[in-house]
Amino acid sequence: MEKVMVDILGLSPSPSSPGAYALILKETEGERRLPIIIGQFEAQAIALELEGIKPPRPLTHDLVRNVLDSLGNTLSDVLISELRDGTFYARLNVEGNAASHEIDARPSDAIAIAIRFGAPIYVAESVMEEAATAPDSDETEEDVESKGERTKKPRSPAYTKESKMEQLQKELSEAISREDYEKAAKLRDEIRRLQLGD
Repeated sequence: MEKVMVDILGLSPSPSSPGAYALILKETEGERRLPIIIGQFEAQAIALELEGIKPPRPLTHDLVRNVLDSLGNTLSDVLISELRDGTFYARLNVEGNAASHEIDARPSDAIAIAIRFGAPIYVAESVMEEAATAPDSDETEEDVESKGERTKKPRSPAYTKESKMEQLQKELSEAISREDYEKAAKLRDEIRRLQLGD
């Protein structure tokens, strides 16, 4: 099976599915982008790991990594292998104890686990051909794609006051300690907008 290595390009609320998020994957050696609609919990798990935010207790995806590690296994890679009836399918390729295993998973869970291992993410070429899009020549990486729908990410005005940043960092720490990951994700996004505005 021919496969394409991809990177995570972005994560944004889905305009077409309230409460869901669009995870945008971009091929490493090309311009095609693959949007996958994922749930809020998985989006938070991916965002927290990408931002290097460690919750006080392990999330489910952290637990999976810990279990695989304790059994002497490692995740070699993740493959989004199929698109059937509008649903993506993925596999975890696990190695260890002189054997390798393929484990079925949802793409969102597979990617959340892959980033915890630092494992590469692949998409079958047949899936890319069917569902990926190519950006317009004037399109930037800020553009969010979702199955043909494109919207620009709104930018909040830039804040230059350090006190605003400090306040947001404090609120973020408190949200994480309370395990309120939805609020933590929103605060993280606001901090990022402030940093980009400087």
